[in-house]
Amino acid sequence: MTLRKAAFALAIPVALVATALLAGAASSGTAKIGSGKQTAAKSVCGLGNGKKATGTPIKLGALATKQPGTDFTDIPNMALAYFNCVNANGGIFGHPIQYDIQTEQTDPAQVASLAKKLIETDKVVGLVGNTSILDCSVNHKYYEQKHFFVIASGIAPECYGRGDTNISSVNMGPRYSSDGAVQYVISRGVKKIVFDQSNVPGTGYIQTGPNFVARAAKVPIQDFTDNVPIQDANSVALKLVQAAGPNGGVVLNFTPDQAALILTAAQKQGLTTKVKAWGCSTPCNFDFLAGVLGAPWEGIFGVNAELNLTSAPGPDSVLYRQLAKSATLAFGLSSFSQMGFVEARIATAALLNMKPPYTAPRVNAAFAAVRNFRTDVLCSPWYFGKVSVHIPNNVDRTVTPGGGKMVLKQPCFKISAADPDIAAARVVERKNPQLTSGKPYPLTGRK
Repeated sequence: MTLRKAAFALAIPVALVATALLAGAASSGTAKIGSGKQTAAKSVCGLGNGKKATGTPIKLGALATKQPGTDFTDIPNMALAYFNCVNANGGIFGHPIQYDIQTEQTDPAQVASLAKKLIETDKVVGLVGNTSILDCSVNHKYYEQKHFFVIASGIAPECYGRGDTNISSVNMGPRYSSDGAVQYVISRGVKKIVFDQSNVPGTGYIQTGPNFVARAAKVPIQDFTDNVPIQDANSVALKLVQAAGPNGGVVLNFTPDQAALILTAAQKQGLTTKVKAWGCSTPCNFDFLAGVLGAPWEGIFGVNAELNLTSAPGPDSVLYRQLAKSATLAFGLSSFSQMGFVEARIATAALLNMKPPYTAPRVNAAFAAVRNFRTDVLCSPWYFGKVSVHIPNNVDRTVTPGGGKMVLKQPCFKISAADPDIAAARVVERKNPQLTSGKPYPLTGRK
């Protein structure tokens, strides 16, 4: 998911809506959730036996950014809800998972210190759900030294194998999600693309991908950055539409609140149809934004979606929605909490497929061994493996506003290998077919 942007706090009404929805859902109770037999039509938590785990805990940890304007804790908080369900359903063959969430405020020294605290003081044996602006950049060498294989939500380049092989993310991050949004507007037949993002560190790395994709399609692209919070959305919207022209397309890489400012400003000025198409990276994939924009944007506005619709009917998606009722979520049902669910599910499967003792070397070896992990939340199998590039999420969808929520516009498609990072990931997958093919990774493990 495009988490690089530093301000994920939505307007107050969004938080109020999410809180109200979760409160109403919680009143229905969560008894017996995640129990029963795992079948093609039903997903369960861990062993799914309905028995509380009472053995020696297995300690896992996570590091997430939480500060004014930037809160990624929905991801580990959703992982916690999943682990709680696992503990209520037999744990890891009787051992409950103890989950330690640490938050940081984008101070490199603090980020390094908290990683060491988790591993050396708290003695966690694995890291699951790390979602920090600085973690991959600051700590990837430390994780290598400690032989920790981190199941994460990526932001920085190091989260995807640039100089590191010990981190694998369930999302594709800002650059590759923007690639997908650019592919959408190209599919609409635009003659020029305007790409705009918030003016924060990392913009050069991010815009490189969309530029490769556009140039491979022989479509001119012009890059912009705007300071956030945006002070004059009307001017920004007009600037972008004029730069794109009537046969052009505009692609945004902003947080939902800032993107909404630009899009609603365009609508108020009658600019929605003055270009051929609008696109956005994954942060725009919120039903609240679809409701704000309304019918004028249906079909013309395509949002790259790294994970499935939160309303999807698949068994994992059903279990995700059930468990979200008991989770502490700032944004309700969203791609953020979907990431935490998938990360916890992967880690649980790895633990159920290994034999004790649950030491750090053995647990991390189990994490690293995960391959061909399948879930209806992702378009393609997820994998770790000891390979040079980790971009397992390189196939995703496009969604568009429809009836006040996001609906499917384009089914699963490959992110363009015109981006050399994606091309490198595809080479890794071709050379290691076991990562994405063959027998699916078992979910319930040894007997």
